This record gives sequence, C-alpha cells and structure tokens, in this order.
Amino acid sequence: MNDNPPASNQIAAKNWIIRASCPSDAAAITTLVNLPGFRWGTLRLPYQSIEETSRRWTSGPSATTGLVAEHDGAIIGEVGLTRLQGRRSHAGSIGMGVHDDYTGQGVGTALLAAALDLADNWLNLRRIELTVYTDNDAAIGLYKKFGFKVEGTLRDFAFRDGEYVDAYTMARMRS
Repeated sequence: MNDNPPASNQIAAKNWIIRASCPSDAAAITTLVNLPGFRWGTLRLPYQSIEETSRRWTSGPSATTGLVAEHDGAIIGEVGLTRLQGRRSHAGSIGMGVHDDYTGQGVGTALLAAALDLADNWLNLRRIELTVYTDNDAAIGLYKKFGFKVEGTLRDFAFRDGEYVDAYTMARMRS
C-alpha cells in the first residue's frame, strides 16, 4: 500500500514542501517531537515512542488533519488541525512545532498558512483556537501575524522543566 500523498496535495515553500502526514512518517515525527526545543513549546512528555505516534493513524477515524514540512526527505515541522464536534463544529484547534534546527526560517509560517487555508477554504471553520506558553515569544508573534488574539491567561497551565508555567488561550475569528 502506498501511503504517500499524491503530489497534487503538496505545497512547495522555499526549499521544503508542506504535505499531509502519513503512517510511514511515524519514525521521523517521533524523532521531531522528542527534540528538546520542539517539546519545550508543547504539552508532550519526553521519550514519546513510535507506537504512541503511530496511534494517530491506527486508532480509527480522526477529526485531525496532520501536515508536515519536509526538507530533503526529513520532517522539519508538523501541524495538526482538529475540527471540533457538535455545537463547536464551527471551530478547530491547532497544535504545531518546528525542528530545533529550523526555527526562525519560515517553516512555522508555511505550516500555519497551510493549516489556515484548510480551515478557511475547505472546512469553513469560523474560529481557530490554540494555547501557547506565555514565555514562547516566537510562537506568540507568529500567531499574532496570522490574526490570533489573546483571549485569556491560564495560570499554572502545565508543569514543564520542574515548574508550573502559564499559557495564553488565543483564537482567530473569521467573519
């Protein structure tokens, strides 16, 4: 079985492509999410296994669309867009991260642009929301560039590196 997406579903950006993630990406995504800088900005715990990563494709139908940024065959970033259900079906949430060696090079911008294109032009989502640690200035700047606004502060949101950290809840509304 060929689980690679067709070329027409790939978007070229600089010297990488943005494409749908697929089961054969599990090992590369696991390596990515276990990088210290990538993990620092997320809720992921250290030492994620390939089996944990693979569950996204084996646990049944998902409301999440995963995209990856690929450079010379290596995955250098990922974003997941989850469509919410029921009375929140007009909304989606985003989680994303970029390889430690590729931050500040436009990978996050390309991934977020692709995810928001999907949300706006294919899923007709009105509201996209996310959480971001209050000390993650680069991510906050990226989200603001795409029209996200801080809606609130979540105190002691997560335990990271031996201490509790706050997070902002941010959202982008489309009329």
